[in-house]
Parts: sequence; C-alpha cells; structure tokens
Amino acid sequence: MRLAVLADVHGNLEALRACLDHARARGAERIILLGDLVGYGADPEAVVDLAMAEVAAGAVALLGNHDEAAIGTAATGMNDLAALAIGWTRKRLTDAHRRFIAALPLSHEQDGRLFVHADASAPARWHYVQDAEAARRSIAATDAHATICGHVHRPALYSLGESDKINAFAPVAGAPVPLARGRRWLAVMGAVGQPRDGNPTACYGLLDTARCDIAWQRVPYDIEAAAGKIRAAGLPTGLADRLFLGR
Repeated sequence: MRLAVLADVHGNLEALRACLDHARARGAERIILLGDLVGYGADPEAVVDLAMAEVAAGAVALLGNHDEAAIGTAATGMNDLAALAIGWTRKRLTDAHRRFIAALPLSHEQDGRLFVHADASAPARWHYVQDAEAARRSIAATDAHATICGHVHRPALYSLGESDKINAFAPVAGAPVPLARGRRWLAVMGAVGQPRDGNPTACYGLLDTARCDIAWQRVPYDIEAAAGKIRAAGLPTGLADRLFLGR
C-alpha cells in the first residue's frame, strides 16, 4: 500500500489540494494527516472541511498543537505571531469543525509504524524532533519500526542501529529511502502549508509499505493565491511573505 503522509497544512488550501492531487496521481491509496490543519493560513474552514471529507473516505487525521490551540482558550507556548493567527482562526471554525478537531487522536499505529504530530515520547507536550538526540528519545519511547512525525516543518530522517548509534540523513526529494528492517527509523515530514527549509514548494511523504521505503515529495502550488488570501484577511503580511521564501 502507498500511504501519503501530510503534515502541517496550516490553513493553506492551495498547498493541501496540490499535495493530495500529486499523491493520488502517484498511486496513493490512503491519506494520513499528521496534524496542524490550521494556524497561520487563511483557509481554516475549507481545510478542515476537506480533512473531514478525507477521514469520511478512510483517511487518518491526527491532532496538532495549533489544532488544539484553535479549539481551546489560550495559545500556550506560542509566539505572538502564531497566537494572533490562532485567535483569528478560532472565530472562523464552526461547532462541527471544533467537534471534529476535539475527537482527533494524538497518534496512530499501523503495521509497525507509529504516526504522531510531534515527539512520540510525550505527544501531548508538543516537543520538536530537531536533532539526533531528540530523535533517539522519540524512537526509544516506542517499539515501532518506523515513527513518522511532523511539527518541525523541515524534512529529516534518522535511524538507530543495534549498536545504539543514531544516524541523521538529509532526504533528497523524489528519492525513495529503504527503511531497512535491521534498524529503527524516525522520519520528519516537511510542511505542506508552511515549509521552513528554504524551499517554498509544499512537502509531503509517500510511504510504500510493500517496498518498505519512503520518499519526500516537493509540489509547486499557487503561492500567490494563498498569500493573497492571508493579506486580504488582515493577517500579518509576514505570514504571506514567508510562503515565497520557504522560511
């Protein structure tokens, strides 16, 4: 089975649609959304509507920290820009959207793979996996062969061997990486809706369970349209400008 794994959409409808179309054109049979459907972008309602439709058709969706904040009363731990966007987002979500988000799980296990938004050692605390030691902590907290997460907005791959040595890899877009059975793996998806690795194209992963490999995909989308909506909504212009920079 080919799984399309998408993280950190952040209210960017144009990027989400482009990634879904791209994945299905490449044979994706199931969609897994790793959380942070909302926050920053100007289309929270449409993105959650699309996520709800995907889940109704068999997709898996998880809770992210921005999703949690959008249905809560405070944006705990967020910087001023993120908190402002969450405050704006809250006013646009319907009761149906809030019920859907509130019911989202923190993780999903499937055939020796664990899907989670952030660090698997404490999913509800929203720790980032940004280096090898954080990856080791996340891997050690599970018995999964592969852990797939988001939250960081930059693609990364780590593996842990029997010698307890952890290796870090920089994924190359479009190049499948075999997830060897003799090692344990942690893959960090880049962001669909707000990449921060210097590449403005949307990023998601294709996981082939039969071949046991994963490939990061980069997908161009209409950044001008997504940015224009942010400006028109009265959100900070920096949230629009950063889409063109991938930062």
